[in-house]
Amino acid sequence: MRSRFAHYHPPPEPPLQLGGRAAAVLLPVFEEDGEARIVLTRRPETMPSHRGEIAFPGGKLEPAVDHDARDAALREAEEEIGLRRETVDVVTALPTLGTVIGQFNITPFVGITDGRPIITADSREVDRVFDVTLAELMADGVYHEERWSWGFDGTERTMQFYDLADETIWGATARILTGFLARIVDVDVTGDWGDWTRA
Repeated sequence: MRSRFAHYHPPPEPPLQLGGRAAAVLLPVFEEDGEARIVLTRRPETMPSHRGEIAFPGGKLEPAVDHDARDAALREAEEEIGLRRETVDVVTALPTLGTVIGQFNITPFVGITDGRPIITADSREVDRVFDVTLAELMADGVYHEERWSWGFDGTERTMQFYDLADETIWGATARILTGFLARIVDVDVTGDWGDWTRA
């Protein structure tokens, strides 16, 4: 898996959300039985926003404790799912992308662990932790797009979805996942991750 990142050159940054709050997420990746797997979480229904949605561990940068976005992604992963930062090899950052909802500028980081990571979820922030193979995410019929109207002017935006057996990934998480698959794994995934209108 690490060899796939050796010559990766991130594309130009997509437009950011003006005044957006800085945030970071970690894409934890590991290999098991010859297959690459990625870790995801489901947010509790008790959260003030994005209730029940699938997400990567992450959150806002805290200037008092975080040196940079990478630190924030590792700290949040440790707080949310108990993933100790010393077990994570951060191999690359993906381009920061702005979100319309919540007005965040999210920087994703790809982190590899040697084998299945030890997870201890914080029930206040995480309802479920699960992992899925990249092959499953790229299987026929899992990915689809929809056109949604947003705002008072009815502007249409493309929304991306991954329909798994028991969960649906959409929103910013689906955008990040699409960028990861298209740019890192080098597969043909529809949708333009760098187009901010697809937030």
